[in-house]
Amino acid sequence: MAAEKSALRTGLRQLYFGHSTRARVFRFTLLAFDVLTIGYFIISSVMDPERHFHTLDFILAGVLSLDYIARLIASATPARYLFSFTSLTDIVVIASLLAPVFLENFAFLRVVRMLRLLRSYHLLKELREASSWFRRNEDILQSAVNLVVFIFVVTAIVYVIEDERNPNINNYLDALYFTVTTLTTTGFGDITMTDSIGRLMTVLIMIFGVALFLRLVQTIFRPSKARVSCPDCGLNRHDTDAIHCKHCGRMLNIPTEGAWD
Repeated sequence: MAAEKSALRTGLRQLYFGHSTRARVFRFTLLAFDVLTIGYFIISSVMDPERHFHTLDFILAGVLSLDYIARLIASATPARYLFSFTSLTDIVVIASLLAPVFLENFAFLRVVRMLRLLRSYHLLKELREASSWFRRNEDILQSAVNLVVFIFVVTAIVYVIEDERNPNINNYLDALYFTVTTLTTTGFGDITMTDSIGRLMTVLIMIFGVALFLRLVQTIFRPSKARVSCPDCGLNRHDTDAIHCKHCGRMLNIPTEGAWD
C-alpha cells in the first residue's frame, strides 16, 4: 500500500513539476481548462440568474476537486499547500459550485466564483517558464491581468450589494457598466446609487479604485521598469531613466527615447 502511494505521488509530481514532453502537455491542458473555466464564470455572471447550469457546475466541481487532490498529493509539503492562499480559493470555488444544492443566493455565488480569476496568476507563472515572448512582455500582461481581475471582482461586489437595492442595476452587465464608468470618472449619471451603502461603496471605488485603475492602465501602455541586466550584480529590472544600478551602483546604459514626463 505504501509503495503504491509513493508511486502515485512520484507520478503526479512528474506530471505537475516535470520537464518531459508528457508533463508539458499535461500542464498546458490544465492551463487551457483554467482559461475555459474562468471564461465560463465570467460569461455565466452576465447571464440571467434564473438560468441555472447545475449539471455543468457539478462536472466542473468534480474536475476541480480531482485536480486539487492531485496537487495536494504531489506537493512537497501537503500541509503547507493545504493552507496556502491558492488552495483556499480553490476550495471556496469548488464549494460555490456545489452550493446551489443548499443555497439559492446566486448573486453571492457569482462573487465567490470570481475568485477563480486568481488562477490567472498561476497561468502567468506557467507561461513565464514556457515562453520567451511572454517573458519579454511580462509587465504588460501582468498589468492586464491585474486590471481584469480588479474590474470583475469590484463589479461582482457592486452587483451583490445593489441587485436588490437599486432599480437601475438589474443584471451583471449593469453593474459592470457602473463600475467602469466610475473607475474612468466618466459618470454618465444614468445609473446612480440611491442608498447609503451604495454611495459609500462608490466613494471607496473612486478614492481607491480610480488611482489603481489609472496606474494599471498606465503600466499596460508604459511599462514602469526596463529589463537590462547589470553586469556586476545581475539586477535586471531598473527604472527607465536610471543611470546607476540601485543595487550595486554600477553605471548603466539603458536605451531610451527620452523622459516620459
